[in-house]
Formats: sequence, structure tokens, C-alpha cells
Amino acid sequence: MRIEDRQKELVVPWVDDVIVIYKCSGAVGGITFTFTNRCGGTVWPGVLANSGSSALQTTGFELGPGETRSLTAPSGWSGRFWARTGCAFDAASGKGACATGDCGSGEVECRGRGAAPPATLAEFTLGGGGSKDYYDVSLVDGYNLPMVVEAAAPGCPITGCLVDLNERCPAELRAGGGQAQVCRSACEAFGTPEYCCSGQFGNPDTCRPSVYSQMFKAACPRSYSYAYDDATSTFTCTGTDYSITFCPPRAGTPNSQKATKDPLPTPKDVQLEGDSWLASLATGEMDAATSTAAASLLLQAALAAAAVVVLLVG
Repeated sequence: MRIEDRQKELVVPWVDDVIVIYKCSGAVGGITFTFTNRCGGTVWPGVLANSGSSALQTTGFELGPGETRSLTAPSGWSGRFWARTGCAFDAASGKGACATGDCGSGEVECRGRGAAPPATLAEFTLGGGGSKDYYDVSLVDGYNLPMVVEAAAPGCPITGCLVDLNERCPAELRAGGGQAQVCRSACEAFGTPEYCCSGQFGNPDTCRPSVYSQMFKAACPRSYSYAYDDATSTFTCTGTDYSITFCPPRAGTPNSQKATKDPLPTPKDVQLEGDSWLASLATGEMDAATSTAAASLLLQAALAAAAVVVLLVG
């Protein structure tokens, strides 16, 4: 992930996800990001360039159901993308706010402001000059909707999260309600160093996956689940364009745009089926034995949360 984030020191600047299958290679001197909205309602993508990178053609825009829009970034650019939902902007003044992913600018353009957690992020660092691009989809700041990123060049991995984590979010991580329902990260919910990878836990040797980040990882194996989840969550490609899809269709569904050469793991894949209750958590199906195991682990999580409360009160 390696992003400018309060849960982790900056190591490599990044950009957020792009969705939709795009057929062209990266143009000389620039890379095209194509965004597609497959959600049932309108989303308002936000765009944030990292420090040292120039702003793109827009820092925020409206994207209706089924619509696409493309932005071009120069070589070496880094930044992130995300989708805001439940936005309401006054037709006369242009002022307003969003229920999830709001950037706090008070208007459609985010103007250098990032997403308020929880929000699913797509992050990019473009190489240029034949060097590698790095990209990922991050749940470190929580989750607000499914997202997939795909490179146009053949053989480059697809990444993202196809699962609606809001439906499976533990009660202690839930926030909002109705269409504004989101799933917070454990850091956002509890604010302790071990969940935020800060203080004495601010390095990969001491900050380990929590029960909550493991839930995220089981449901979305290629997405960042906590700050130091680099090994299975960062992907590379060279000299190509990228597509970002919000609320992408699941494989096998009508109008699915998902490629087949490098399928994105879903909760029914073998690697998840071997994870016992975590796989069942992702699919929403549990037998008696699995349910017992899940209850045990969730009890541990509840006890941990209770311990946090005691510490805060004390």
C-alpha cells in the first residue's frame, strides 16, 4: 500500500483504483485511467494527487449508473481514487456533502483533500520511462463499496474487492445506516496503536494482522487489509492504462466485464475455502462447526474490544 496514511509511514506514494476493462496501451508521456460506475446509483469519484504530483484534470466529479469517464496522468504521477456516495450538492451554489467518502471540500471538486474514512481506496504510483507502475486497492481506511482495478496490458494482475463487506461487517465496526452504511477499520473504531500500526507497533515486525484485518483479507484476498499487508496486496505493471470499476459485476453474472486470464479471487475460490469460517464469513454460509469457530473468534474480538474500552475509561 505504501501511502501517506496515519496508519503507516510514507514509503512509496500511491494512487487509488481504476475500474473497467480498457483495451489500449498507455500513451507515450501519459497513462489513462478509465472509471466506470456499475453501482445502482450515482457515485462521485474523488481524486487526490500525492505530494509532488500535479493535479489531474479534475479532483472530483459525478458519475451516473453505467457511465464512464477517463483522466490522463503524466509519467511519474502518484495518487489515489475513491468513490463518494450519498452526495447532495445545491444546484445554485454547488455546495454540499457526501454520506460516505466525503473529502470535506463542501463541493464536487475535492481540491487536494482526501477521503474521510471509511472508504475503499485505489492507489497508484506510475513509473514512466519503462519503469514499473505500482497499484493496489486498500481497505486500511475501511470500506464503503466494492472496487476493482485492471491493467490494460496482458498478464498484469487484477486487484480489488468484489464482496459487499457492509453486509458482513462486525457490529463493532459498523457505521452509518441505510445507503450510508459503511465498515470501519479496527483503527478507526478503536484507535489503539496495535490496530493503527503506530507507536511501538509502527513497523512490520510488531504490527501483525488482527482478527478484523483477517476478516477483510478472507473476503478480499488481493486488497490491503492492514498497513503492512504489502506481500499479497501490491501489484505491478509497465507502460499501460488502467480501468477502475465501482461495484463491479461478480464473475458469471450478466454483463460481467471481468477478464478470465487472471481471475480475481472470490470467497468461493480454493484459497478461501481452506480458511474454514473465514471463507464462510465471506460467502455468508456456515455449518454448525464453522459457526462455532466463528463465534469463538468473534468472542475473542469482542473481549479485545471490551479491553480497549476498559483502558480508555481507566
